[in-house]
Amino acid sequence: MIKLHHLNKSRSKRIIWLLEELEIDYEIIAYQRNSETFLAPDELKAIHPLGKSPVIEDNGQVITESGAITDYLITQYGNGKFAPNRDSKDYIDYQQWLHFAESSAMVPFLLKLFITKDGCKTNFIADYADHEIGKILSYINLRLTGKSYLVGEQLTGADFMLSFVVEKVAETGAISHFPEIARYLEQLKSHEKYHTAIELEEKYG
Repeated sequence: MIKLHHLNKSRSKRIIWLLEELEIDYEIIAYQRNSETFLAPDELKAIHPLGKSPVIEDNGQVITESGAITDYLITQYGNGKFAPNRDSKDYIDYQQWLHFAESSAMVPFLLKLFITKDGCKTNFIADYADHEIGKILSYINLRLTGKSYLVGEQLTGADFMLSFVVEKVAETGAISHFPEIARYLEQLKSHEKYHTAIELEEKYG
């Protein structure tokens, strides 16, 4: 059985959603952030030296990084679902979006979070983060025009990955400026297992 090492209020919620959509047996092992530092507990380091989440264990392997976990689970258990065929014209686009969420998209959001938590005035980073966030959201909004999903007309690993980003945008209220992203989020919410993942995250968090 797959073990998901899940940290509350983290990006591992999208892995819960994927596991639910795959309809395979798995176990959630839950961890709580430190209430003062908001960091992951040291217990996670017993699973992987970086002490981060999500982490899965499957068939004797420990797998980290959301994109790698998503790719692995879909390849191993998707049975042709949640990814375009490797020989299709959509596959390269799929791979780019799969990794976009944790690279180009996530970096400025993290910078913004750190700046906010630190509370100090910056000479460059704050403006840079705001500019990059605006650019990235405009790009996503443009690419979603007339589309239900990021790649093709089906839910794929790219959507699981980007779901975390669009949820955070919705939490800030900025999504009102990006109608295609807002419509896309409602499309994601149309999946029953999306709400199952939310319920499970609340249960363990």
